[in-house]
Amino acid sequence: MRSIYLDYAATTPMDERAVQAMLPYMTQQFGNPSSLHSFGRAARQAAAAARGKVAALLGARPQEIFFTSGGSESDNWALRGLAEANRERGRHIITTAVEHHAVLHTCRRLEQQGWRVTYLPVDREGRGSLASLRAAAAADTVLISVMLANNEVGTLQPVAELATFAKERGILFHTDAVQAAGHIPIDVRSLPVDALSLSGHKLYGPKGIGVLYLRRGTAIAPLIEGGAQERELRAGTENVPGIVGLGCAAELAAAELPEEMRRLAGLRDALMDGLLTIDGAWINGSRTQRLPGNLSFGIAGLDAESLLIRLDLAGFAVSAGSACSAGSLEPSQVLTAMGQPPAQAGSAIRVTLGRFTTADETAAFLAAVRSIAGTRKDK
Repeated sequence: MRSIYLDYAATTPMDERAVQAMLPYMTQQFGNPSSLHSFGRAARQAAAAARGKVAALLGARPQEIFFTSGGSESDNWALRGLAEANRERGRHIITTAVEHHAVLHTCRRLEQQGWRVTYLPVDREGRGSLASLRAAAAADTVLISVMLANNEVGTLQPVAELATFAKERGILFHTDAVQAAGHIPIDVRSLPVDALSLSGHKLYGPKGIGVLYLRRGTAIAPLIEGGAQERELRAGTENVPGIVGLGCAAELAAAELPEEMRRLAGLRDALMDGLLTIDGAWINGSRTQRLPGNLSFGIAGLDAESLLIRLDLAGFAVSAGSACSAGSLEPSQVLTAMGQPPAQAGSAIRVTLGRFTTADETAAFLAAVRSIAGTRKDK
């Protein structure tokens, strides 16, 4: 039985083109970018080219791109670094109740260190509002962090509107774009964010590499000291193969984005319509303001754990929410923040489609869910 992978939000398979781009820098071109000889120059030039490709994906300048180990590090650095560098301006941070744990846990640690954090509520679709942000903003607010797209339910936040308000008030704005980068258009020339996080393995690149975009002129405290790498803000020998792989993945995403968005949205909508024909089924998140490949649903009488096990036995890889919370028996904090009672939140299944997903696979998945739902005792 062939397994069908429908968990692209957890991680994506590497695109073979990115793999091939990386291979020379694991073997022949293994130099340290800080070295002055030809091996070092080759590595340095490869990293610079990749930096330009990532910048192009975001509409940024190459010097605004800082390589990290992944999305969680980028989120941590953004919140801690921006807060520390700007602490004389204020000690208040605003975020939302549905952020990734890399943001929420960092905010809680900052609270322990004397910062005041406001967690904005969201509506039943998981979206925050400008009205709640206006009400929360204070004279000492120094930083706002709101994700671009939710990792569990795929809801898109009104980041352009929220960041515009922040800019008008002189408040720094960070967005976690780990789920969005490479999947929807992002252009920081028109999106007024000061910092943005992304991760390579969420857009068909390698694991262990990410990016923090930092708008030119924005002060941030160094993450790691001890070397001149990343403009003396993140010391340590660069992961050149990972950087090259991410650069290739970013270039491919930019080139293929319009058509891939249309294709995935079509597959998602067909699957959504099919699931809603099942008695007792519902969709989590926004029907329209969501990522093209993300679908979160539940079915009355089927808890997530049982459904996951039966789908896995049938050959389908899906999840019950964030991959970073796998193994937790607690209801999703995202769904409870959206107003769902624990029993409903505990029924959620996340299906995420990607570059290699086919219509035959989504049709087979729908048939499997229908078959399982038909066995409910209380249907």
